[in-house]
Amino acid sequence: MPATTTPQPPRRIPQEVVLLSAGPGDLELLTLKAVRALAAAEVLLLDELVDPAIVELAPRARVVRVGKRGGCRSTPQDFICRLMRRCALQGQRVVRVKGGDALMFGRAGEEIAFLRAAGVPVRIVNGVSAAFAAAAALGVSLTHRDHCHGVTFVTAHTADHGEPDWAALCATGTTLAIYMGMRRIDGLAHALQRHLPADTPAAIVQAASQAGETRVLTTLAQLAAAAGPRHGAPGVILVGRALALARVQAPDAPEAAVAPLPHALACS
Repeated sequence: MPATTTPQPPRRIPQEVVLLSAGPGDLELLTLKAVRALAAAEVLLLDELVDPAIVELAPRARVVRVGKRGGCRSTPQDFICRLMRRCALQGQRVVRVKGGDALMFGRAGEEIAFLRAAGVPVRIVNGVSAAFAAAAALGVSLTHRDHCHGVTFVTAHTADHGEPDWAALCATGTTLAIYMGMRRIDGLAHALQRHLPADTPAAIVQAASQAGETRVLTTLAQLAAAAGPRHGAPGVILVGRALALARVQAPDAPEAAVAPLPHALACS
Protein backbone atom coordinates (compact mmCIF):
# COMPACT_ATOMS: atom_id res chain seq x y z
CA MET A 1 0.00 0.00 0.00
CA PRO A 2 1.62 3.32 -1.04
CA ALA A 3 2.65 5.64 1.75
CA THR A 4 0.56 8.76 2.11
CA THR A 5 2.05 12.19 2.62
CA THR A 6 0.49 15.15 4.31
CA PRO A 7 0.23 18.07 1.88
CA GLN A 8 2.32 21.03 2.97
CA PRO A 9 0.92 24.55 2.78
CA PRO A 10 2.58 26.66 0.12
CA ARG A 11 5.55 28.63 1.41
CA ARG A 12 4.62 32.29 1.73
CA ILE A 13 7.05 34.70 0.11
CA PRO A 14 8.05 37.43 2.60
CA GLN A 15 6.94 40.94 1.79
CA GLU A 16 9.62 43.58 1.66
CA VAL A 17 9.97 46.01 4.54
CA VAL A 18 10.21 49.67 3.60
CA LEU A 19 12.43 51.88 5.75
CA LEU A 20 10.77 55.19 5.06
CA SER A 21 12.22 58.65 5.74
CA ALA A 22 9.55 61.02 7.05
CA GLY A 23 11.77 64.09 6.88
CA PRO A 24 12.14 66.73 9.61
CA GLY A 25 8.43 67.16 10.28
CA ASP A 26 6.77 69.09 7.46
CA LEU A 27 4.77 66.46 5.57
CA GLU A 28 5.12 68.51 2.37
CA LEU A 29 8.79 67.47 2.37
CA LEU A 30 7.87 63.80 1.87
CA THR A 31 8.94 62.39 -1.47
CA LEU A 32 6.40 61.04 -3.95
CA LYS A 33 7.97 57.61 -3.45
CA ALA A 34 7.30 57.89 0.28
CA VAL A 35 3.66 58.82 -0.30
CA ARG A 36 3.17 55.81 -2.57
CA ALA A 37 4.74 53.47 -0.01
CA LEU A 38 2.51 54.84 2.74
CA ALA A 39 -0.60 54.35 0.62
CA ALA A 40 0.27 50.67 0.16
CA ALA A 41 1.24 50.01 3.80
CA GLU A 42 -0.61 47.41 5.86
CA VAL A 43 1.49 47.82 9.01
CA LEU A 44 2.95 51.21 9.95
CA LEU A 45 5.68 51.38 12.61
CA LEU A 46 5.80 55.01 13.65
CA ASP A 47 8.76 56.80 15.27
CA GLU A 48 8.37 59.31 18.11
CA LEU A 49 9.30 62.51 16.27
CA VAL A 50 7.24 61.89 13.13
CA ASP A 51 4.21 64.13 12.54
CA PRO A 52 1.23 62.01 13.72
CA ALA A 53 -0.79 63.27 10.73
CA ILE A 54 1.32 61.02 8.50
CA VAL A 55 -1.10 58.17 9.31
CA GLU A 56 -3.69 59.88 7.10
CA LEU A 57 -1.48 58.94 4.13
CA ALA A 58 -1.68 55.25 5.12
CA PRO A 59 -5.44 54.60 5.34
CA ARG A 60 -5.08 50.81 5.11
CA ALA A 61 -2.42 50.40 7.77
CA ARG A 62 -2.49 49.15 11.33
CA VAL A 63 -0.44 51.73 13.24
CA VAL A 64 2.09 50.64 15.85
CA ARG A 65 3.89 53.43 17.71
CA VAL A 66 7.49 52.44 18.41
CA GLY A 67 8.89 55.75 19.57
CA LYS A 68 12.27 56.37 21.19
CA ARG A 69 13.45 59.49 22.94
CA GLY A 70 16.44 60.06 25.17
CA GLY A 71 15.60 60.04 28.89
CA CYS A 72 12.12 58.60 28.29
CA ARG A 73 10.64 55.12 28.16
CA SER A 74 11.38 53.75 24.71
CA THR A 75 10.37 50.79 22.58
CA PRO A 76 13.17 48.17 22.67
CA GLN A 77 15.02 47.84 19.39
CA ASP A 78 14.81 44.05 19.51
CA PHE A 79 11.01 44.24 19.71
CA ILE A 80 10.89 46.52 16.65
CA CYS A 81 13.09 44.17 14.62
CA ARG A 82 11.13 41.06 15.58
CA LEU A 83 7.80 42.74 14.84
CA MET A 84 8.95 43.78 11.36
CA ARG A 85 10.20 40.26 10.67
CA ARG A 86 7.00 38.58 11.86
CA CYS A 87 4.70 40.82 9.87
CA ALA A 88 6.80 40.59 6.72
CA LEU A 89 6.96 36.78 6.95
CA GLN A 90 3.17 36.77 7.29
CA GLY A 91 2.98 38.58 3.96
CA GLN A 92 2.05 42.00 5.29
CA ARG A 93 3.41 45.20 3.75
CA VAL A 94 5.44 46.81 6.53
CA VAL A 95 6.55 50.43 6.45
CA ARG A 96 8.94 51.47 9.20
CA VAL A 97 8.65 55.27 9.44
CA LYS A 98 11.71 57.14 10.71
CA GLY A 99 12.16 60.85 11.29
CA GLY A 100 14.57 62.74 9.07
CA ASP A 101 16.46 60.41 6.76
CA ALA A 102 16.22 56.74 7.67
CA LEU A 103 19.95 56.21 7.17
CA MET A 104 21.07 59.06 9.44
CA PHE A 105 21.50 57.98 13.10
CA GLY A 106 18.32 55.93 13.01
CA ARG A 107 19.75 52.44 13.69
CA ALA A 108 18.74 51.46 10.19
CA GLY A 109 21.93 49.43 9.82
CA GLU A 110 20.86 47.06 12.59
CA GLU A 111 17.38 46.69 11.15
CA ILE A 112 18.65 46.03 7.63
CA ALA A 113 21.06 43.35 8.86
CA PHE A 114 18.39 41.69 11.03
CA LEU A 115 15.82 41.52 8.25
CA ARG A 116 18.26 40.32 5.60
CA ALA A 117 19.41 37.54 7.93
CA ALA A 118 15.76 36.46 8.16
CA GLY A 119 15.40 36.44 4.38
CA VAL A 120 13.24 39.57 4.36
CA PRO A 121 13.97 42.05 1.56
CA VAL A 122 14.41 45.71 2.52
CA ARG A 123 13.78 48.85 0.49
CA ILE A 124 14.94 52.28 1.62
CA VAL A 125 13.14 55.53 0.82
CA ASN A 126 15.38 58.52 1.43
CA GLY A 127 14.25 61.85 2.82
CA VAL A 128 15.35 65.23 4.15
CA SER A 129 17.58 64.96 7.20
CA ALA A 130 17.21 67.43 10.07
CA ALA A 131 20.54 69.14 9.41
CA PHE A 132 19.49 70.07 5.89
CA ALA A 133 16.15 71.36 7.13
CA ALA A 134 18.02 73.40 9.77
CA ALA A 135 20.30 74.87 7.12
CA ALA A 136 17.28 75.77 4.99
CA ALA A 137 15.66 77.47 7.99
CA LEU A 138 18.80 79.58 8.43
CA GLY A 139 19.18 80.25 4.71
CA VAL A 140 22.78 79.06 4.76
CA SER A 141 24.90 76.61 2.81
CA LEU A 142 26.63 74.08 5.04
CA THR A 143 29.38 73.71 2.44
CA HIS A 144 29.99 77.30 1.34
CA ARG A 145 33.34 77.08 -0.41
CA ASP A 146 34.57 80.39 0.97
CA HIS A 147 34.32 79.08 4.52
CA CYS A 148 34.70 75.30 4.54
CA HIS A 149 35.25 72.32 2.29
CA GLY A 150 32.57 70.00 3.56
CA VAL A 151 30.11 69.06 6.27
CA THR A 152 30.47 66.39 8.95
CA PHE A 153 27.42 64.70 10.46
CA VAL A 154 28.07 63.46 13.97
CA THR A 155 26.10 62.25 16.97
CA ALA A 156 27.01 63.84 20.29
CA HIS A 157 27.54 60.48 21.99
CA THR A 158 28.85 57.10 20.91
CA ALA A 159 27.19 53.71 21.34
CA ASP A 160 29.06 53.18 24.62
CA HIS A 161 27.87 56.62 25.88
CA GLY A 162 31.28 58.15 25.35
CA GLU A 163 32.09 61.22 23.26
CA PRO A 164 33.30 61.56 19.68
CA ASP A 165 36.88 62.58 19.00
CA TRP A 166 36.15 66.31 18.96
CA ALA A 167 39.78 67.19 18.26
CA ALA A 168 39.79 65.13 15.08
CA LEU A 169 36.39 66.44 14.01
CA CYS A 170 37.36 70.08 14.54
CA ALA A 171 40.58 69.53 12.61
CA THR A 172 38.61 68.62 9.47
CA GLY A 173 37.73 72.26 8.83
CA THR A 174 34.17 71.26 7.97
CA THR A 175 30.83 72.49 9.23
CA LEU A 176 29.78 70.25 12.12
CA ALA A 177 26.16 69.11 12.12
CA ILE A 178 25.65 67.63 15.57
CA TYR A 179 22.66 65.41 16.29
CA MET A 180 21.33 64.38 19.72
CA GLY A 181 23.44 66.94 21.52
CA MET A 182 20.92 69.16 23.28
CA ARG A 183 20.93 67.27 26.56
CA ARG A 184 24.70 67.58 26.84
CA ILE A 185 25.19 70.94 25.19
CA ASP A 186 27.17 72.40 28.11
CA GLY A 187 29.88 69.75 27.98
CA LEU A 188 29.76 69.69 24.20
CA ALA A 189 30.37 73.44 23.97
CA HIS A 190 33.29 73.27 26.38
CA ALA A 191 34.82 70.36 24.46
CA LEU A 192 34.56 72.19 21.14
CA GLN A 193 36.14 75.34 22.57
CA ARG A 194 39.28 73.37 23.35
CA HIS A 195 39.79 72.96 19.61
CA LEU A 196 37.98 75.89 17.93
CA PRO A 197 38.07 79.67 18.51
CA ALA A 198 35.46 80.95 20.93
CA ASP A 199 34.02 83.25 18.26
CA THR A 200 33.25 80.38 15.87
CA PRO A 201 29.66 80.86 14.66
CA ALA A 202 27.13 78.32 15.89
CA ALA A 203 23.39 77.74 15.64
CA ILE A 204 20.65 75.68 17.21
CA VAL A 205 17.55 74.78 15.22
CA GLN A 206 14.69 72.90 16.82
CA ALA A 207 11.51 71.60 15.19
CA ALA A 208 13.01 72.48 11.81
CA SER A 209 10.38 72.94 9.07
CA GLN A 210 7.53 72.73 11.60
CA ALA A 211 5.15 75.37 12.91
CA GLY A 212 7.02 75.59 16.23
CA GLU A 213 10.45 75.95 14.66
CA THR A 214 13.01 77.96 16.65
CA ARG A 215 16.40 79.23 15.50
CA VAL A 216 19.22 80.58 17.63
CA LEU A 217 22.34 82.14 16.09
CA THR A 218 25.28 82.61 18.42
CA THR A 219 28.98 81.83 18.91
CA LEU A 220 30.64 78.78 20.34
CA ALA A 221 31.46 80.68 23.53
CA GLN A 222 27.77 81.49 24.08
CA LEU A 223 26.29 78.26 22.73
CA ALA A 224 25.29 76.65 26.02
CA ALA A 225 23.86 79.88 27.44
CA ALA A 226 21.96 80.58 24.22
CA ALA A 227 20.21 77.21 24.46
CA GLY A 228 18.47 78.42 27.62
CA PRO A 229 15.32 76.43 28.42
CA ARG A 230 15.61 74.58 25.10
CA HIS A 231 18.02 72.00 26.57
CA GLY A 232 15.43 69.23 26.81
CA ALA A 233 13.95 69.46 23.32
CA PRO A 234 15.49 67.67 20.32
CA GLY A 235 17.42 69.87 17.91
CA VAL A 236 20.38 70.14 15.56
CA ILE A 237 23.49 72.06 16.55
CA LEU A 238 25.52 73.56 13.70
CA VAL A 239 29.06 74.84 14.22
CA GLY A 240 31.44 76.41 11.71
CA ARG A 241 32.44 79.55 9.82
CA ALA A 242 29.75 78.97 7.19
CA LEU A 243 27.17 79.83 9.86
CA ALA A 244 28.34 83.47 9.76
CA LEU A 245 26.29 83.71 6.55
CA ALA A 246 23.05 82.59 8.19
CA ARG A 247 20.10 84.96 8.01
CA VAL A 248 19.06 86.47 11.30
CA GLN A 249 15.42 85.93 10.42
CA ALA A 250 13.81 83.71 7.83
CA PRO A 251 11.11 85.51 5.78
CA ASP A 252 8.24 83.48 7.23
CA ALA A 253 9.44 83.39 10.85
CA PRO A 254 8.07 85.41 13.77
CA GLU A 255 10.61 87.68 15.44
CA ALA A 256 10.35 85.83 18.76
CA ALA A 257 11.51 82.60 17.16
CA VAL A 258 14.99 83.89 16.38
CA ALA A 259 17.89 84.99 18.56
CA PRO A 260 20.25 87.23 16.55
CA LEU A 261 23.88 86.59 15.75
CA PRO A 262 26.32 88.96 17.47
CA HIS A 263 26.86 92.06 15.34
CA ALA A 264 30.52 91.32 14.71
CA LEU A 265 29.62 88.08 12.94
CA ALA A 266 26.50 89.17 11.11
CA CYS A 267 26.72 89.41 7.34
CA SER A 268 26.22 92.67 5.52
